[in-house]
Amino acid sequence: MGLFSFLTKEIAIDLGTANTIIIYNDKVVVDEPSIVAIERQTGKIIAVGKKAMMMHGKTHENIKTIRPLRDGVIADFQSAEYMIRELIKMIWTKKPLFPPALKMVICIPSGITEVEERAVKDSAEQAGAKDVKLIHEPMAAAIGIGIDVMEPTGNMIIDVGGGTSEIAVIALGGIVNNKSIRIAGDDFNMDIEEYMRKQHNINIGERTAERIKIEVGAALTEIDNPPDDYAVHGRDMLTGIPKEIMVNYAEIAHCLDKSISKIEAAVLNALEMTPPELSADIFRTGIYLAGGGSMLRGFDKRIHLKTKLPVHIAEDPLRAVARGTGIALKNFDKFNFLIK
Repeated sequence: MGLFSFLTKEIAIDLGTANTIIIYNDKVVVDEPSIVAIERQTGKIIAVGKKAMMMHGKTHENIKTIRPLRDGVIADFQSAEYMIRELIKMIWTKKPLFPPALKMVICIPSGITEVEERAVKDSAEQAGAKDVKLIHEPMAAAIGIGIDVMEPTGNMIIDVGGGTSEIAVIALGGIVNNKSIRIAGDDFNMDIEEYMRKQHNINIGERTAERIKIEVGAALTEIDNPPDDYAVHGRDMLTGIPKEIMVNYAEIAHCLDKSISKIEAAVLNALEMTPPELSADIFRTGIYLAGGGSMLRGFDKRIHLKTKLPVHIAEDPLRAVARGTGIALKNFDKFNFLIK
């Protein structure tokens, strides 16, 4: 410990397409949507996180809302830097006398290119980080679920986030094979928007689609404890007048079927590429689900029907990756070879 080590703060960030979670001192201190609202004329940041999300889809011409991440990677460099900086400010309840030197561990999709990795590091450094390390999402999810990743036992993780679905087989502290596909929660929302336009002649926004997915989203047309029908409000495409329609979970399951089938195909592909000894382990241990997409009703059952393997959902799947990143940061010496 150096003389000024108290000035160095260690934080773990799950920089997600939909939500960004920051862990400091083993606690989730920030959990906000990954979105910023900017004034067009001056380029000034008006709001970040939940406040910006409330403006999304409701802005006038002088305000624009930007989601800096698309498909798990940074699409708008400057907005990402602003967002990280503002979210880090939310950690401290009192403004520190000296701005602390920040050591960050950020998790990234496993299918990311070196250029995209560099963009994450640069954004974090511009936002004030002195030392930035990266960890792959499936590995962070496995640690967060509570799997001993160092064991010579195969475990399969499926992390369905906002921008990417990560499917990985992990053993001996490494990713044996992985499949990262850019089909996840955002695509489910787009499927719902398109379905509402085609089937019900009603135009809805991204936030309404997200709400429908949470309230009546399902992966199977027959599930136990089905949710009540949900009232959707939007603009009638024929008359232009706002109207209300009722949707049920079976309709939504039907419209999400194509995207979920692509995730299933990727899971089967990853299982095909798994070495036989690890396949034997996975038969015993099953598949672990993490990420917000795994909370879709019947998703675990659907994966089970496709693979005939036991499927376990992580407790608090939304925060499993962030928790794992926090654990990797805390036990840096143990996990340092997983972190680049």
